[in-house]
Amino acid sequence: MDMHTVVVGTSGTTAQDVIAVARGNARVELSAAAVSALAAAREVIDALAAKPEPVYGVSTGFGALASRHISPELRARLQRNIVRSHAAGMGPRVEREVVRALMFLRLKTVASGHTGVRPRIAQTMADVLNAGITPVVHEYGSLGCSGDLAPLSHCALTLMGEGDAEGPDGVVRPAGELLAAHGITPVELREKEGLALLNGTDGMLGMLVMAIADLQNLYTSADITAALSLEALLGTDKVLAPELHAIRPHPGQGASADNMLRVLAGSGLTGHHQDDAPRVQDAYSVRCAPQVNGAGRDTLAHARLVADRELAAAVDNPVVLSDGRVESNGNFHGAPVAYVLDFLAIVAADLGSITERRTDRLLDKNRSHGLPPFLADDAGVDSGLMIAQYTQAALVSEMKRLAVPASADSIPSSAMQEDHVSMGWSAARKLRTAVENLARIVAVELYAATRAIELRAAQGLTPAPASLAAVEALRAAGVEGPGPDRFLSPDLAAADAFVRAGKLVAAVEPVTGQLA
Repeated sequence: MDMHTVVVGTSGTTAQDVIAVARGNARVELSAAAVSALAAAREVIDALAAKPEPVYGVSTGFGALASRHISPELRARLQRNIVRSHAAGMGPRVEREVVRALMFLRLKTVASGHTGVRPRIAQTMADVLNAGITPVVHEYGSLGCSGDLAPLSHCALTLMGEGDAEGPDGVVRPAGELLAAHGITPVELREKEGLALLNGTDGMLGMLVMAIADLQNLYTSADITAALSLEALLGTDKVLAPELHAIRPHPGQGASADNMLRVLAGSGLTGHHQDDAPRVQDAYSVRCAPQVNGAGRDTLAHARLVADRELAAAVDNPVVLSDGRVESNGNFHGAPVAYVLDFLAIVAADLGSITERRTDRLLDKNRSHGLPPFLADDAGVDSGLMIAQYTQAALVSEMKRLAVPASADSIPSSAMQEDHVSMGWSAARKLRTAVENLARIVAVELYAATRAIELRAAQGLTPAPASLAAVEALRAAGVEGPGPDRFLSPDLAAADAFVRAGKLVAAVEPVTGQLA
């Protein structure tokens, strides 16, 4: 558990800090500069609230109801009601790490001093995070425009001591009880504060940040498994030569080819087929792995650029500008985030697809160049990895469905005031499933490729040192090779956990050096 402290200032945050809070339970503190910026912006809002002229978000209704001027005695009620009425999510609970990321990122924007929220509101947000209290947020309720409204509303309810939340013990209880148990006083919202707590792209951004971290690990892992499969299939590593990739200078392609070449260094298997069964070229799934994996890496780099810009942003409407103006804007639209979430789902599906094709090749005695059918111990009596590939294929098929862009859709809402939306939350939710599936797909190839490497060694060939390190680490983690009378499912699940935790990368890097 990561218990270091993340200090929230006025200039945004980093992906590392988001992950530390979301997954590592890092503590959160407000900087002195953030507290000062909060207080200064609040003075602007209080001055506007005292004027007779209506100001959107301060003394008016919201969305399609923005034309109504709200009298001072009704404004606190208005702020409570916007939270209560917008907390209309439905469906399964969203994962704890997603809710923590969402809350932390909303606090990041609040701390910028552009929202007009009082320092006490921001401090209560930090206190709730530090207490390990997690609001119950539901799967459905965000269109990715005007912010992740329903998810953020359920979080704001907890600040008010309303709704349900999960305590640090994992038990869901009324939020008021949890706040009281941790000495946290519920907030009473004033002008603009309810709106400021809801109007951000924080949920989709949090999921993007975590997906990028997970995919970085999976792309490196997939380079390793591709190299293992190339080696087990007696393929040639000549296609990985740096000079070939230099003449098509996509950075990701070069990085993937270099990773594969490092893994294959010292192999006695690569090109071995040319001794007795000449093959002019390996199949695309083997030969073009750097091109496919690399294009995904470059897409990941673009997504990281977008995420970094969003992490530096203050998304709210209206906003308090540095010169004291309060202006309406459209920065809450989730299009920039939604697009890259969809891009990542597309490249993840293609990576899963090429990975499965190599696995299928390892299992087919007509294309595996001397490996037993389905890598079985006793083919016919034992089905080997036949159905493991079925499972992998089913996952790939679902990946292709998940690759259909959510951001290509829009559905009007709020009496046609909000007539174009991003569907970024939906893009993020399906990407999370795609990332989980991709880890399973890579794990199946790893299991098949390491089995094949062991069989090649038994044939008297010499695998690369990095390949042997991967085999040894996988077996040390309790993942046994297939054999008679064994259930595969526990081994496949363990291989999945091995890949997700970054243990495959850690196993080979002492031999290869740091991989990209």
